[in-house]
Amino acid sequence: MNVTQLADQLRQDPRFMENVTRWEVIPPRPARTADFPESLDARLRAVLAKRGIHALYTHQAQSISATARGEDVTVVTPTASGKTMCYNLPVLSAILENPDARALYLFPTKALSADQVSELYEMIEQMGVDIKTYTYDGDTPAAARKAVRQAGHIVVTNPDMLHSGILPHHTKWVKLFENLQYIVIDEIHTYRGVFGSNLANVLRRLMRLCDFYGSHPRFILCSATIANPRELAETLIGRPVTLIDDNGAPMGERHFVFYNPPVVNRQLGIRKGAIPVTRAISGMLLKNGIQAITFARSRLTVEVLTRYLKDMVRDPLGNAGRVRGYRGGYLPTERREIERGLRAGQVDAVVSTNALELGIDIGALDACVLCGYPGTIASAWQQAGRAGRRQSASIVFFIASSAAIDQYIVTHPDYFLRQSPENALLNPDNLYILMSHFKCAAFELPFEDGDGFGNAPGTEELLEYLDEENILHHVDGRYHWSSEDFPASEISLRSAAEENFVIIDITDPARHRVVGEMDRFTAPMLLHENAIYMHEGRQFQVEKLDFDACKAFIRAVDTGYYTDADLNINLSLLDLEKEERTERGYRTALGEIKVTALVTMFKKIRFDTHETLGFGHVRLPETDMHTTAMWWTLPPDLVEKIPSDTLKNGMMGIANLLRIVCPLYLMCSPQDIAVVYQVKSPITGEPTLILYDNCPGGVGLSQKAYGMRDMLLEKALQVVNDCGCAYGCPSCVGPAGEVGQDGKPTAIRILKELIM
Repeated sequence: MNVTQLADQLRQDPRFMENVTRWEVIPPRPARTADFPESLDARLRAVLAKRGIHALYTHQAQSISATARGEDVTVVTPTASGKTMCYNLPVLSAILENPDARALYLFPTKALSADQVSELYEMIEQMGVDIKTYTYDGDTPAAARKAVRQAGHIVVTNPDMLHSGILPHHTKWVKLFENLQYIVIDEIHTYRGVFGSNLANVLRRLMRLCDFYGSHPRFILCSATIANPRELAETLIGRPVTLIDDNGAPMGERHFVFYNPPVVNRQLGIRKGAIPVTRAISGMLLKNGIQAITFARSRLTVEVLTRYLKDMVRDPLGNAGRVRGYRGGYLPTERREIERGLRAGQVDAVVSTNALELGIDIGALDACVLCGYPGTIASAWQQAGRAGRRQSASIVFFIASSAAIDQYIVTHPDYFLRQSPENALLNPDNLYILMSHFKCAAFELPFEDGDGFGNAPGTEELLEYLDEENILHHVDGRYHWSSEDFPASEISLRSAAEENFVIIDITDPARHRVVGEMDRFTAPMLLHENAIYMHEGRQFQVEKLDFDACKAFIRAVDTGYYTDADLNINLSLLDLEKEERTERGYRTALGEIKVTALVTMFKKIRFDTHETLGFGHVRLPETDMHTTAMWWTLPPDLVEKIPSDTLKNGMMGIANLLRIVCPLYLMCSPQDIAVVYQVKSPITGEPTLILYDNCPGGVGLSQKAYGMRDMLLEKALQVVNDCGCAYGCPSCVGPAGEVGQDGKPTAIRILKELIM
């Protein structure tokens, strides 16, 4: 059965359609082309002609022409629109013209690096020229690294390797730095928050070394659709860019189905779970021979769904290789094997976190299932774009969970379909991040009096501070590195955490093997002792978590349940930046806080029914994070009128409402912020609603929320007023079972008092 036949069949099924809130058909779009720019080398034109390419898409031609004029370029078009040509063609053309020219390619993941290199090899081989292209990352053998450093025309790497493996050892890379003509950065929409703020500083260090070696490279940046691509690109590289967003690529017909699972308890507003519904729809695609990808938000959901789908296709010997899971934490060899299987058509269904959201070539998939809202509109379109990549008809199912943000989107599909995607926010001048990279820059090359660090503020003060702390030594007008430490090794670009935890399978006493890894923040939630860790649908029990050695030891088991941990959060005030009292009598403030997180217990959840079987205790050390926050303190005269239990329920409801509206109007992922309520806050001593940036130092979200604090309360009131439930449900203040029957009216009352 093909997609068109399946779509017709489902539309005639009344039981399926009663849960569909919108069936949007996006019509096909023809290609728009332009002639090859004059700047393109004739040998490249010949190779393209052999491939049947006699013209470029409009955005490809425009970007190549702008690059030839010496401009920094950012190309913003949807998935599978041929962005690779926008940088490969000018780079290869420059090397053909000048064999000494060099280029540096940066991709956010190793998988994407490997994928892009294979495409480059193909084109170079067809031309029959000696252009050496190498991947340089943690998997590059030591014997090959010298050849890459000395002979690589195009070096393909990731930000982490550039940060810790190339810049600190720049004296071994003289040939690259002296002749660097192009720096290519793909998938820039992924560089937001902490990761993006770190990369901006890594690029400041890179450009400082280029100046030292006398090269003046140009940037070619590519992104999926976001709201502020030019602003993001200019913040990353610290200079103006030319924006190319005139997409000329064709697109096949696409069906977008918004599906809201049926209500199973109308009084409490409880719906059927998103996981069983996703299992049914993904299973239907699998049975009908439609190759599909299913995206889930968490590693745990990926593993649960993978197990369910594997059980549907097991052969008599127990093999279920047609269904694969894919997520961060799998070893690189395993991930490459899954990608090859998808391209070759040997894998019919893959269940993934957002790890497969980026432009890795996994062939032509016909369908995509989103199990819950991925967190941002940009992500959702990226994931949906993995289906129908070769102009054929495709179908995308958005399955709403009971999470409030999912319910908002499934009941307001126009918001999703018409809203511009999110802004990517980053803050390179975050003092935590800036100071770390300042140390790295000083280690790489001494600072001279009067030197700057890109467009970073306060260079002189930072140098003086590091001199006083004996990290730098000021002599003869220069600041030299004087500490014994190697600074880059202590900094993780992707989080504030230090090194990852290694996961070791000890099922076979004779052969312990590493099966994956996990970041320091997530490990206490998923790798605490007695947790059920899942890998490709298989279950393991965590025997021991060694926090000091960053190792988790697991043993294969077969239980009928999985585990989920609870995280306790405590907040304390470090510094008050701003405070205002409004005409309505309540206070709002902005400041720095310390967030202390502790995993205290976990619950066991049965497969299939998802009922809770029991609880267990977790004994792990707490973790601290310093970040920025803004808060609303309720006025005393209002607090006096409301009984304490009722007030607590109302504040819980408002916190739930703010968790819905804040990501939408701050244009960020729900994971980027946290909203909590405290009836007697340690920060203010009074009932307070607190919003904070969920990363060390903050990336500016709390400041942005502070500027639109009244609007956020108004939107929260609008959401709760628009909801038709009697006492509360997951779409507004939360289920009545959590916030009580007085939660919804109390939340409305408090919001009206604050706004009107």
